[in-house]
Amino acid sequence: MAFSKLLEQAGGMGLFQTLQVLTFILPCLVIPSQMLLENFSAAVPGHRCWTHLLDNGSAVPANMTLKALLTISIPPGPNWEPHQCRRFRQPQWQLLDPNATATSWSEADTEPCVDGWVYDRSVFTSTIVAKWDLVCSSQGLKPLSQSIFMSGILVGSFIWGLVSYRFGRKPMLSWCCLQLAVAGTSTIFAPTFVIYCGLRFVAAFGMAGIFLSSLTLMVEWTMTSRRAATMTVVGCAFSAGQAALGGLAFALRDWRTLQLAASVPFFAISLISWWLPESARWLIIKGKPDQALQELRKVARINGHKEAKNLTIEVLMSSMEEEAASAKEPRSVLDLFCVPVLRWRSCAMLVVKMTADGILHSVGRLGAMMGPLILMSRQALPLLPPLLYGVISIASSLVVLFFLPETQGLPLPDTIQDLESQKSTAAQGNRQEAVTVESTSL
Repeated sequence: MAFSKLLEQAGGMGLFQTLQVLTFILPCLVIPSQMLLENFSAAVPGHRCWTHLLDNGSAVPANMTLKALLTISIPPGPNWEPHQCRRFRQPQWQLLDPNATATSWSEADTEPCVDGWVYDRSVFTSTIVAKWDLVCSSQGLKPLSQSIFMSGILVGSFIWGLVSYRFGRKPMLSWCCLQLAVAGTSTIFAPTFVIYCGLRFVAAFGMAGIFLSSLTLMVEWTMTSRRAATMTVVGCAFSAGQAALGGLAFALRDWRTLQLAASVPFFAISLISWWLPESARWLIIKGKPDQALQELRKVARINGHKEAKNLTIEVLMSSMEEEAASAKEPRSVLDLFCVPVLRWRSCAMLVVKMTADGILHSVGRLGAMMGPLILMSRQALPLLPPLLYGVISIASSLVVLFFLPETQGLPLPDTIQDLESQKSTAAQGNRQEAVTVESTSL
């Protein structure tokens, strides 16, 4: 809460915060492309085994159609289309006989696609599935790359938080953007699928740092009353990036080109991020008040606020004295249950969460029961299912908006000292109220 007062002296919300949000919108527009990229770059095209008669130009008889060549070279699959993973060892000429039956080919010897596959390139000119033949016996490797990518985000979420607290938010943001750009661009040169997965892991590892550092910087330089609005704008940019990926993939049908389009922008974002100031709050906590004062004055100058001239080292240190002192004390997750002022809140939060989960699952079962019935009503009322789904979602959002934010307009505590002071203030208020009631009753 103390830093919010310093931020007010630097202009509160102004041009700087607007430029900052616009800067953070840039990675939010591109990050969804990295996360959802393999919906397109790892698409599985139609495929069949490579055969001598079909794919060796010198071996193709001049008077045979493509359908006839498929019939004698590729056995039918489960859906009576050409099999995707098997081929005949030898051409089955007897299948060209109109009187041929199932026994004419079912007993014929078949073999796996030992010479590779031929892919349909009418939709995507190239995918990682076609490049490394992630089909048939190797089809289990296709989802592995996305799992490795998501594990990179998981590991990065644990590590980058500690790194940003030690080295700062701004350097970490620039480094993670550069790391994602280099790793993402390098995937197009990966000679093997294993190296491709490793580079995707490194890219996801950097992406987690972009999430953490950008959101932390934005929150720390934004007034409490405007944080919800700025987060909503960033969330909309994220959704817009997801929607734009479909059009991007429609225009770029080669997985390498698509990968470049989703990675190269981070080189520019890494350079652009250098104009952002470091978190003044972090600088004060780390014992760098001179640099924090420079950053606050820089923000005030961009906002056109002249009162920042009154900011001095003494004002900064006196305002952030309690918070700086609390940051020097060793803390851990166990403090949630060891510190008295946090223990009750943590336990109460767990009870509320479990109650909410129980209600959620109960209502979810009701929705599972009603879902098929609602879909069945499409035959009589086609607009009813989307109308119900839309109305229920909007109504539930409005209920949350108007009844859930019990802390709306209230200053939120930053430290344990803030919680203790709130508790003591509330206790004094209750005592004064009790004294007032007692005196009036007399």
